[in-house]
Amino acid sequence: MTLLLLARHGNTFGPGDRIVWVGAREDLPLVKSGEAQAAALGEKLREFDLAPASIVSGPLKRTRRASEIIKAITASDAPIDIDTRLTEIDYGSWGGKTDEEIDAEFGPDAIPDWREHHRRPANAGWSPDDAALEANALGVLADHQSARSPALVITSNGILRYFHAALGFDGDAKVKTGHVCAARHDGRQWRPIFWNIKPEDMPEVS
Repeated sequence: MTLLLLARHGNTFGPGDRIVWVGAREDLPLVKSGEAQAAALGEKLREFDLAPASIVSGPLKRTRRASEIIKAITASDAPIDIDTRLTEIDYGSWGGKTDEEIDAEFGPDAIPDWREHHRRPANAGWSPDDAALEANALGVLADHQSARSPALVITSNGILRYFHAALGFDGDAKVKTGHVCAARHDGRQWRPIFWNIKPEDMPEVS
């Protein structure tokens, strides 16, 4: 059975920074607190003796750096494989804008429609489309059905929403920065374990 851990990169904004939507074109690095979040996950995996046997990361700076930190702390001997299917959504005209700016342009329901109901905005230029993102998530999962365990995938919140559905989780699909999720493949199908857990609160899994 394969244990799959999915994590969101840590913070890309520090105190006093202007908080904007960050997609595929906003290739921001982790800030100090974001690196600390990645380290917290690495420390928890080391505590549980769960050095990743495989590490797959999206290509953006924030996901690659989180992968490097976790690999170093856990002393994993796995290479970091970069998978473009894990690139965050391109948020089009929302990218680089604040919530307030988006509300003013697209109306107050646009952001809740996405965050709470997974409905993409019309005429905002997001890409890829839903079908491509769903196919990407299913493809990554297919690659991991018989992967060495534990397998670690590091990507972004927008992409993780598609894994949430593909893995059969219920409830809120959001993953907070630096948080982790887990599922297990039992040889026939994926079984959800937990979603959107702070590393410090992560239950022991094997």
